[in-house]
Amino acid sequence: MARYAFTLFTSAFLLFGVQPLVGKFALPWFGGTPAVWTACMLFFQAALLAGYAYAHGLVTRFPPRRQALIHLGLLALAVGVLAGRALLTGSPVAPGLAWRSSGVEGLTGRLLAMLAVTIGLPFFVLSTSAPLLQSWFARARPGTSPYRLYALSNAGSLLGLLSYPFLVEPLVPRSLQGWAWGVGFLVFAAGCAACAWGMKGRTGDAAPSEAVAEDTGEGERPGAGRTVLWLGLSACASVLLLATTNQLSQDVAAGPFLWVLPLAIYLLTFILAFEREALYSRAFFSLLLVVAVGGVTRVVLEGPHTPLVLQLLAYCGALLAGCMVCHGELYRLRPAPRYLSAFFLCVSIGGVLGGAFVSLVAPHLFLTFAEYPLALTACCLVALVAVVVSPTGEELTGRWRRMLRIFMLAFVVVGLGVSVVDFRREIRLTARNFFGVVQVLEQGRDDATKHRFTLKHGAIVHGVQYTEPERRKQPMSYFTRESGLGLAIAEHRRLREVLGLPEGLRIGVLGLGIGSSAALAQEGDRVRFYEINPKIISLAQGEGGYFSYLSDATARIDIVEGDARIALEQELERQEPQGFDVLAVDVFSSDSIPVHLLTEEAVAVYRQHLAPHGVLALHISNAHLDLVPITLAHAQAFRMHATLVVYEPKDASARSVWVILSPDAEFSWGSTFREAVAGVRRLELEGPPSLTWTDERGSVLPLLRRGGWVSQAREVLPPRAP
Repeated sequence: MARYAFTLFTSAFLLFGVQPLVGKFALPWFGGTPAVWTACMLFFQAALLAGYAYAHGLVTRFPPRRQALIHLGLLALAVGVLAGRALLTGSPVAPGLAWRSSGVEGLTGRLLAMLAVTIGLPFFVLSTSAPLLQSWFARARPGTSPYRLYALSNAGSLLGLLSYPFLVEPLVPRSLQGWAWGVGFLVFAAGCAACAWGMKGRTGDAAPSEAVAEDTGEGERPGAGRTVLWLGLSACASVLLLATTNQLSQDVAAGPFLWVLPLAIYLLTFILAFEREALYSRAFFSLLLVVAVGGVTRVVLEGPHTPLVLQLLAYCGALLAGCMVCHGELYRLRPAPRYLSAFFLCVSIGGVLGGAFVSLVAPHLFLTFAEYPLALTACCLVALVAVVVSPTGEELTGRWRRMLRIFMLAFVVVGLGVSVVDFRREIRLTARNFFGVVQVLEQGRDDATKHRFTLKHGAIVHGVQYTEPERRKQPMSYFTRESGLGLAIAEHRRLREVLGLPEGLRIGVLGLGIGSSAALAQEGDRVRFYEINPKIISLAQGEGGYFSYLSDATARIDIVEGDARIALEQELERQEPQGFDVLAVDVFSSDSIPVHLLTEEAVAVYRQHLAPHGVLALHISNAHLDLVPITLAHAQAFRMHATLVVYEPKDASARSVWVILSPDAEFSWGSTFREAVAGVRRLELEGPPSLTWTDERGSVLPLLRRGGWVSQAREVLPPRAP
């Protein structure tokens, strides 16, 4: 049994350890949004399904000797492909630059194709291990349940996932991770080959049906109804997993930490449910689901500024309870070992159906992330049916408790069903695409002085514009004249006037929003926006008549559609540095930060686009992450001077936090900053940075605790007057 256990554990560890690594490679080239991971998960589930189908076909159509020979050939092919990629591209798993997307159309298809070419065959081989090796084990050890090996493989998966954000990502460079994974695959291939070789001579060339009957025993053949239940339960849990990941990722950062946590909980429910039936209590997990859904409802009502710990408890608690209900009922419907491969094949098909629904169907079917409340509703329905059909006994000791649980679950189901429809009267437009959900809200309609339109991306406001003529051109939200960007532009104007330089600034802005920053520009200025979301561009240009900052602007406005970093890199490749006097980086998706736009390599690209005395304005307002240490590390790396500007207005404008990086120390001591109403501080690191973001390493975990930068940073005092 030892070789089966070792090989299954290793395959599961590698199977799930490579997922966040490959997703991390994909993020910078496909917009850095939560949808990248959803598409990756669809590929992983489809590859897992292909592996299970292969194992099922191999077990049911070929005798053991032929199974072993075929699988040994497949192992050799996979090892050869990895070795060839390592020699030709310099990495066993890293995709080449040719896969970098330059447009915004067909991103899901391009991403799936990239994954298939770079990691498809090795991932497929790993995915065959769970059903195939368990089937071989059932033949070798008749009468011994193989389902505990499935729990062991899930434990390997869980360890592979949890080790990534806490150990691998912060400590190991991304390129080295790929090589380590390749070596691990060789170890797995050796173990799998040993299992296949031992199986090769077990039953000779006996007919597969005879071998199965001899080794695993007979059992009742599952009917169509049970098969449908297998598909439905596994699909429901898969939808809940991916929808929960979307909910969490849109308000912090799309990256391994918030990918891995929900997936780890999902796997934990598999481990608990398939270890033994006694670990799943219908009564307990049904009540836990009710409590968790109540917590989710409160988090949704309080908004994205709810403390991250409470959000994680609510969303992860609902995921744990919902998946435990689905997987617990799935295990209770398991077949006899004879039909093991068919059972796992159906479970895998259900997972793919759930992934396809979230990644391919939901964005076209729903205008919001409605799949999340729908998935919770479906889990509640499963729990409700399970409670109704459950016999009285240990789980339900009294009729009144049983009726109470039914009533509570029914109430939750009705409430969640109603929540799918958004009844907020102020919503004028809702749209959804690969980059998330945007909404336009109309507020203050009864008061002309307060009448305004607001753009929300996910749960976060990304721009506000009043309709009153006197206020329509006034910059609002994070881009007021008192904000960090407003002060940087004003100080540049003052210095140009003092030095007698020609009027007219060249301003670059990464992230368009509704174009609020265009109101900071004047006639003679040129503002160049970089924006990846076509719907945002359309709204800012006047679709629906909601926003008019761009049309009202007296400066020249240019818009570059696509990922900002890729576009800026391509401009450098064409020898077209933009020479910006001020380059603003405001690149949030909802409240989530595309990490690849704030790495050291990204800042190096921005520096090449600055004029000799140009400054970089980094917008780092965030409800959960303290990004100051990252900006100070960049300031030290590029020998720039950092100015922290925190503006907390009392009116409808939004609180904003900016860090201005300038090559000139005198810039921060200018009168514009000295006389600002906002809080202005000059900061620098004491000693080498303890934390930075690069393309090779970029973890959000150390930034979740606010205030950690103070112990290493010191405030730079202004020089004394002579």
